[in-house]
Amino acid sequence: MSIPFPDAHRAWTVLTLGVAAQTSGTVFVSVPAFLIPLLHAKRGLSLAQAGLLAATPTIGMVLTLIAWGALADRIGERWVIASGLALVALASVGAVLATDYIALGFFFLLGGMSAASANAASGRVVVGWFPKDRRGLAMGIRQTCQPLGVTIAAVTVPTLASVGGIGAALIVPLVLTGVLAVACAISIRDPPRPAKVPGMPTANPYRSSGFLWRIHAVSLLLVFPQFTLSIFGLVWLVTQLHWPALAAGLLVGTAQFVGAIGRIAVGVLSDRVGSRVRPLRWVAISASAVMLVLAALGEPRWGAAAIVLAIAMTVTVADNGIAFTSVAEMAGPFWAGRALGAQNTGQFLA
Repeated sequence: MSIPFPDAHRAWTVLTLGVAAQTSGTVFVSVPAFLIPLLHAKRGLSLAQAGLLAATPTIGMVLTLIAWGALADRIGERWVIASGLALVALASVGAVLATDYIALGFFFLLGGMSAASANAASGRVVVGWFPKDRRGLAMGIRQTCQPLGVTIAAVTVPTLASVGGIGAALIVPLVLTGVLAVACAISIRDPPRPAKVPGMPTANPYRSSGFLWRIHAVSLLLVFPQFTLSIFGLVWLVTQLHWPALAAGLLVGTAQFVGAIGRIAVGVLSDRVGSRVRPLRWVAISASAVMLVLAALGEPRWGAAAIVLAIAMTVTVADNGIAFTSVAEMAGPFWAGRALGAQNTGQFLA
């Protein structure tokens, strides 16, 4: 079933802006991590201090994801995304002007709290505009935001920081979030939703069924291998398999790219089979199997382990899109924001 052309055009416009909005927020959240070498080697911070500073945007996101989702459930997605990005831009300005690390950490925290708006609301608006038989595809595309944002930060931040310091590194997220705040305010339209009966509370999907709790739990478990491989995969290749750093980086980068495409492919598969749960189950089983194989081949003498690592890095991220789609569909139009916020919060806490 396809939606009429005007709505189809609007759906793809909203998806494009939603992806761009969340990507820009991810760029801001990722900036401090790529500033660690500068902060440690040239600014005199210990690794622990630099790491704590780098973690502040993520801490901010965890604190506000559910709150932004609840606000989107109440007033709609358009102004939640636009106002959140505007606040990220203001936080970027504050970070550029900060004169000490306490102030810098405060603005990083504030920016992370604000960037959570796009995470909580962009998925909600995408699900609202796409019909069920294309939501898997749409949400798979939407879930490429994180690797895309991290890639932009990885490419721009080290170079800009080496030339112009912390302020120069923050120019990219400042410009992106500022421009997209205006674009989202102008072009995003909240999807239609069923009329709400005055005085009648909407049903809490967490009380009527255990389905959402199970999806949250499965997603939480699947995050562990995903984050483990993304954080330690490069180190393992270099220190245990004695790969050159460049070759190891190329392998990890390629696996991340293929993993992003895999999220879209699994989303399309869920549209074709008419189920989110079955492909999610297949991904979970495949991830378990490939991690067991990786553990068995983990000795340094086994060069094949590198190939299995690349496969594992691809498979373990494939569930993200369909898990979020399943959560939004089950939660319904009046609870999707909070449910998606809870889904994101659980993954960040893991």
